[in-house]
Parts: sequence; structure tokens; C-alpha cells
Amino acid sequence: MGSIEDKLSARQGRILDFINQFYAEKGYPPSVRDIVKGCHLSSTSVAHYNLKALERRGLIRRQAEISRGLELINRKDKLEIPVMGYIAAGKPISVPQADGWAVSPLEYIEVSPRIVGNRPNLYGLMVKGTSMVDALVGDGDLVIVEPAREVDNGQMAVIWLRSEEKTTLKKFYPEGTMVRLQPANSRMKPIYVAAGDVEIQGRIIAVIRKLV
Repeated sequence: MGSIEDKLSARQGRILDFINQFYAEKGYPPSVRDIVKGCHLSSTSVAHYNLKALERRGLIRRQAEISRGLELINRKDKLEIPVMGYIAAGKPISVPQADGWAVSPLEYIEVSPRIVGNRPNLYGLMVKGTSMVDALVGDGDLVIVEPAREVDNGQMAVIWLRSEEKTTLKKFYPEGTMVRLQPANSRMKPIYVAAGDVEIQGRIIAVIRKLV
């Protein structure tokens, strides 16, 4: 027997995900116009129709006389993910290694499992730099990281450079005894590093965009 969310339409699921993500990033619910824009709906009437459907299913509560009068019901299924520091999308910068990140998170954010799944030990890193803008990861965005020691060829990863004791966010390409750390920015050149000097610390599974 499926859950209530399993029975939502694709559009209603997108709207619910958007409300959850907006609330996690802003600390308050979106307006109807925010939902229209964020979910690429054709009109506010379409938004109202689907919000009423979510309300009937007991997933939200609405106060029609208030602009941001949306309340999420049953938010206990949201994942709390620690934001553990910063990651360079540009030149590598010095940050604690993974063992050190777990000591004092900068903050916690709430993310729907519909976005990141139910993977354990996820953490977030704030992006500094613009080397990954063509992969839709910009300065000030937040990447969600799944701890991993291996990633697929071409996958975006958190890379620790042992000799420099610095970390960077790049696409990972092993090439014989070397590794190419490839930016996603046509103005920037790849970084070539000896394979033994590279330690993969995690794969990127989601990006939360900076809205302003």
C-alpha cells in the first residue's frame, strides 16, 4: 500500500518539492507567484488547483487571506543535512578533511528525501568560485555530497589534494598515472595531478541554487 505522496501527480509532486526546498532555503513558505515561477506553471489558477489537491491530501494547510499562508504538514520526514564548510569551484582552497568537518557544522538545512533519496551521511558544502557554472553550480550555491572513495569517470566530486592539503570541486577524469580535474567553465583550464596525490571524498548528488 503506497504512501499519500506516492499517489500525487507529477505536477503536484514538483510543487510539494518546491515548497519544501523553498522553505528549507528561506525559512518561510513560498507565495503562489513563487510557485508559479519556480514550477513553470502557466497561471496562478493552475497553482491554486494543485495546492487545493495537496491540502485535501493533508500535506499542506492554507490560509487564503495571507500571502505566504502555506504550512507544511508532517515535516518530520524531511532530512536534516549538516553544512560542513566551503568547497572551491575555482582554485583549490584549504578546508578541514572529512573527519574534521563532522565537528561543528555551520548550520543544518532541511531537504526532502524526494530530492536526495534516503542515502546516509549526506552533508552540504557552500561553493566558492565559478569554475563549475556550465554545470549549473555557481558561487554561493550549496552542493549536497554523498561520501565516496570512488566516482564514475566524468562525475563531479569533492577532491582532496594531499600534497597541497587543499580541496576542490571538479569533474574527475583518470588518465593513466595522472588525473584530470576538469572545470565546467570554458574560460578555465583543467588541473592535472598525479593519481597518488588525489583523494576522492564524495560525489555530488544535488545542488541547491542561490536564489538571489
